[in-house]
Amino acid sequence: MHNVAGGARKPLTLRFAVNGRRFCPLRQLPRCPTVKLDVAAGALLLVLLFQAPDFKGEGIKALESQRYEAAAESFTKAAEADPKDYTAHFHLALAYSLLHKDPEATAEYKKTLDLKPDLYEAQLNLGILLLRQKKAAEAAPYLESAVAQKPKQYRPQLFLADALLATGDPAKAEQHYKAAAEIDPKSADAQLGLGRSQAQQNSLTDAADHFRQAAQLDAAYKDALLELAGLFEKNKQPSEAIVIYEQFPENVAAQERLGELLLEAKRVAEAIPRLEKAVQKDPSPANRLALATAYRLNKEPKQALAQLEKASAADPGSFDLHMMYGRSLRDERQFPAAAREFLQAAKLKADNKDVWNELAGVFYLMENYPQVLAALDRVKALGQEIPGDFYLRAITLDKLKQYEPALQSYQQFLAASNGKNPDEEFKARQRVRIIRKELSRR
Repeated sequence: MHNVAGGARKPLTLRFAVNGRRFCPLRQLPRCPTVKLDVAAGALLLVLLFQAPDFKGEGIKALESQRYEAAAESFTKAAEADPKDYTAHFHLALAYSLLHKDPEATAEYKKTLDLKPDLYEAQLNLGILLLRQKKAAEAAPYLESAVAQKPKQYRPQLFLADALLATGDPAKAEQHYKAAAEIDPKSADAQLGLGRSQAQQNSLTDAADHFRQAAQLDAAYKDALLELAGLFEKNKQPSEAIVIYEQFPENVAAQERLGELLLEAKRVAEAIPRLEKAVQKDPSPANRLALATAYRLNKEPKQALAQLEKASAADPGSFDLHMMYGRSLRDERQFPAAAREFLQAAKLKADNKDVWNELAGVFYLMENYPQVLAALDRVKALGQEIPGDFYLRAITLDKLKQYEPALQSYQQFLAASNGKNPDEEFKARQRVRIIRKELSRR
């Protein structure tokens, strides 16, 4: 019998007996020894045999020639002709699975096991098929039965481990991955499974060895090391993750993440070339933002601004990018350009107090005092004023020589600040004293 992942047993050969003697299969009759038969009886038997369609034989031939639709048709007819023929249901299930008709294949494997409960190939194939359908809990009992029948076989051990891991039993999964690895020491799948099961049990040091073994056994599994790097990050081990990401110089995502981790580790000079390479291969706003951050930390403001400008232009609907670019422009004292970015951000989120506070601040630096008050009025309308807003309003009104409202704002600031901003509070008290004198002269 066949199983889902390949391999086949030699199909049973049809034999028949006449007058108590056993003869060769029908298709081999021309080569059989000469036998004395009753002519009439023999002729009738041959006619009947030639007339009876061999659905299973046709199905086997279709399977072997990879004509799976034809195979399914033949085995369907065979199963209809004899509903209790478990081999017909088994091969029909196999044909369906090769056609990726998983629900139909599942039903036929279950019929097979109803007729032949201990059929190892059906148990294994059904378990694998259910795994393919993400039904690990349903697959596990069939795979356990297959392992019980043939504990020294690699495939049932491996797939049972996969099912157990998927159902949240990493400890038991680890046992079966170990069994699979002992049966086939060169199995990258078994080593990777061991790594994953141990990682889920918080044994990351042991797990890492198995991830590395999987990558050594099969180059196709090298990307699994990126999964290990993610586990190291989750476990607050960035240094180990950095070592792995360094092994993937052509992987844009890995280089981007490497640059970010190097930035977090204050290894800015090392981060920049990685992030530059990431931008070259994928000039996304996120990559440009990371590179801009590195440039800023490395005291290269012009390069940082260039990246932020391109990032903001590439994603004009990003509120955060406009805010970041605006703040960077403000820090470089490019106030009109900063104001333009903040205004773009305000169009995107008019109910955000931070953008109006930023606008108020940059307008003050530009000495555009009416616009400062207009921006502060938007904050007030949102009901989100803080002590700094009262102070900025006070000094702006003071600049405009609007002393009475300035005095009121200074007093609001002092009441709200209450010792939290000692330098500004000292200045506010001085201005309150001076303004009161000025007003008393009038």
